[in-house]
Amino acid sequence: MLRALNSTFPSTSFTKLFVSRSTLLFLFHSSFSSKSKKMEGRRKPYTIRSNIDSGPDPRSASLSNSSLNSMAGQSASPHPRSRSPQPLESQREQISPKKTISVGPKSGRGSEPEEGPFDICRPAIGGPIGLKKSHLILNTEKRKEIEPVESRRKQISPKKTISVGRKGGRGSEPEEGPFDICQPAIGGPIGLKKSLLVLNREKRKELKRVKTIQYVRPGMVLLKNFICQMDQEKIVNKCSELGRGVGGFYTPGYRDGAKLHLRMMCLGQDWDPESRSYGKSRSVDGAVPPEIPQELRKLVDEALNASHEFLREKGKNVEEIPKMSPDICIVNFYSSSGKLGLHQDRDEGEESLRKGLPVVSFSIGDSAAFLYSDERGVEKAEMVMLESGDVLIFGGSSRHIFHGVQSIQPNTAPEILIEKTRLRPGRLNLTFRQY
Repeated sequence: MLRALNSTFPSTSFTKLFVSRSTLLFLFHSSFSSKSKKMEGRRKPYTIRSNIDSGPDPRSASLSNSSLNSMAGQSASPHPRSRSPQPLESQREQISPKKTISVGPKSGRGSEPEEGPFDICRPAIGGPIGLKKSHLILNTEKRKEIEPVESRRKQISPKKTISVGRKGGRGSEPEEGPFDICQPAIGGPIGLKKSLLVLNREKRKELKRVKTIQYVRPGMVLLKNFICQMDQEKIVNKCSELGRGVGGFYTPGYRDGAKLHLRMMCLGQDWDPESRSYGKSRSVDGAVPPEIPQELRKLVDEALNASHEFLREKGKNVEEIPKMSPDICIVNFYSSSGKLGLHQDRDEGEESLRKGLPVVSFSIGDSAAFLYSDERGVEKAEMVMLESGDVLIFGGSSRHIFHGVQSIQPNTAPEILIEKTRLRPGRLNLTFRQY
């Protein structure tokens, strides 16, 4: 081809033509490189990101490379001012910021970090407005949590262990832990506090309660509402304190396995239901009974003086009740299902029985149906209701009557007494006598 050109054109003309052709290619390549740099500088970030995200078209890439190579004349050494394009990953790192993707509940990609801390409680101001529940609804919800009285009593009462009596049979049952006639303030069953309206109503009832004395039969007198509310609270608190100590409450029983439906504690001297005798210590565990508190002795004297004054006013033909100084007190606590069969109190000393020294009985808590009769049969017995604060005295010709507790009337204790002392459901009975 060169020979043909040389033969056609002179050598000088061919040289000029070759030089001009090389110069044109060089100028064209330089202008194309400068224009491509300007276009890369003017490109917007969103177009670059879109290209990166969509990925380069292999056909366009190959086409551009082939065209550049053809325009550059397949030059092995590029022009000093030209720059090779940056790798795709480096462009991605420079232009688009790094993101962390997490899976979220809606988008399925990730949990979105919150701008501030998240609170599970609604704000007091500016949050959703809610209506407060009324006291009636709250009290109703609390009542649903309260268990029945019997199940509550079974849960609170400590476990029992059976001990062997002195004659080889089953005897009284000492408790593993002390029994408290008052419910614990912490850790016990949930109880509703009485409202001020209920407490004030109970106080007004207490003020309206009038002390009256009823003549039941010869030698038997009933002093209604004799023990005031404050003294009842003192009696409950004192018995609770003594009952949790040495010689406190326990469940008495007999050799044949029969047990009394009550808890018992003796003051002054111990009474053994198995031997029906008094002693200085308790046979079931050797505990020495506590002494009778002086404030209880004072209440017994006041009750006896009131009965004597009443009988004197009634007339000369009325049998008087002898005076006595108590040295024995048997404290019984009846649960809501407690009872006591008809029996006689004939275990005191011969002189005390012969003189007919009276038995003075205090009733605290729930009311009790008290039976009394000259004979053992229940069908012939008469009944009198003993309420909280009542004092029953029987002596003289009524000293040996058969008497017992037929039943306990649940939920009849004064509400203010339960509120102040947390007395368990049931009846607290104290019987004083002189040996």
